Order: sequence, then structure tokens, then C-alpha cells
Amino acid sequence: MKAYELIMETLLRKTFLRVIHLAWLGTYAALFLIPWPPEIWNWGAFVFGWSGCLLPLLLSAGIFGDDIASGRISLLVTKPIRPEYLYACRWFGISLQGAVHLAIAGGVIFALHSLTGRGNAEHLALWLLAAWLVFNTWAALSTSLSVVVKREHNGILLVLGAGVVALGVSLLTGLFPDSYGTKLLTGFVRWACPPVELLVDLVRTQRSVWTGLGDAGHCVMLTVFYGVLGMILLSRREYKRTGD
Repeated sequence: MKAYELIMETLLRKTFLRVIHLAWLGTYAALFLIPWPPEIWNWGAFVFGWSGCLLPLLLSAGIFGDDIASGRISLLVTKPIRPEYLYACRWFGISLQGAVHLAIAGGVIFALHSLTGRGNAEHLALWLLAAWLVFNTWAALSTSLSVVVKREHNGILLVLGAGVVALGVSLLTGLFPDSYGTKLLTGFVRWACPPVELLVDLVRTQRSVWTGLGDAGHCVMLTVFYGVLGMILLSRREYKRTGD
């Protein structure tokens, strides 16, 4: 299969993915019906969390887990299709979905904000860029996890894991703010996990160009790291031709 065919297979692999995109975009429009005070509601921050962090987990759910569980992966991971090539095409298909989705979401938000004046759309373009960067990181992490987790459990595990980590960090920083363990954990989460906090700080504090490039580069490096890890896992797995 050519790269185009593999990417299109990723884009069209499940009907409910298109339903998710429409529901996500419809949410932006629906929220404009609620008269949020402009000073407390930031549309950019919402699109960052709603589409940048949560959407990739839904789009990548079962991206490899379904094929592995059904035995179809044994037909895909054969010459001349290398596992690394298959992984790259699948991840790129998700990334392409994210880019198109965020572009449309930005247009919807900008148009409705201009018409109604509701909400704060300050630095919206920078928020969209940060959302796409973290989208790719979450997508790579979720896709790699899908290689070792059955069916669609990769997305669920990441949602639960992110919630547990966030709760743990919040409790530790509140109860033991100066302890070595708290600083070690917060440092690990900030630099080794998808850099949500780093990118939020990038937009809110309007850092210098070089600092901003460093933050973006850090996000790209994590995406590459998660992706390479997933490629290694995919290339070393043994697959059955029959489903579970």
C-alpha cells in the first residue's frame, strides 16, 4: 500500500471519527449561545484543552489495537510495508486530521467572536499553534500505547492516567510544596510528559522568540521520542493471523 492509501485508511477507518469531528466543532458554536463574560472566558485556552489534548485520544483510540486484536495487522506488517512506515503513515493521518480540524475550529471561533463579541479570543492564532503541537504529542503517545494495549483501551488509559497524575501533582504541591519528591515529580511531568503546562505558559506569558522556539522544539522532540518508541514496539511484536 502506498503512503496515500495508508493515510486515507487512517482518516476513514471508522465512521464515528467523522461524528466526533462534527460534535467537537458543534460544541464551539453551541458555547457562543452562553453569555460568558469576556474577561473570564478564553476561547483559545478552551480549544487548547478541548481539541489539542482530548481530541487526539479519541481519534487514535484503537489505531493499532483493533488491527492487532483482529489479526489484520499480520497482513499489513509485511514486506514491502515496514512497521516503521506503517506507524508513520498512521500517525501522520491523525496529525493531518488535527491540523484541518483546528483550522476549521479557529475559523468558527473567529467568525462567531467577531459577530457576537462574546469570549476572549486574544492570541487565538498562538493558541491554535500550541494546540496542534500538543495534539501531535498526545497522538504519538496514544498511538504508541495502542501497540501494546488491546482494542481501544489506549485512549481510556491515557485519560485516566492524565487525571491521576494531575490529581497527584496537585495534592503534592498543596501539601508538600517544598519537598524533594514533589519537585522531582513536577519536573518529570513538565519535561517528560506531553508539555501541556509548558505550552500554556508560552501563550499566556508571551515569551521571547527564542524561548518560544525552545518550548516548541521540546514538544516536537517529545513527539519524535514517543513515535520512535512506538515504531520499535511495533517492529518487535509478533502477530497472530486470527483475532482474539
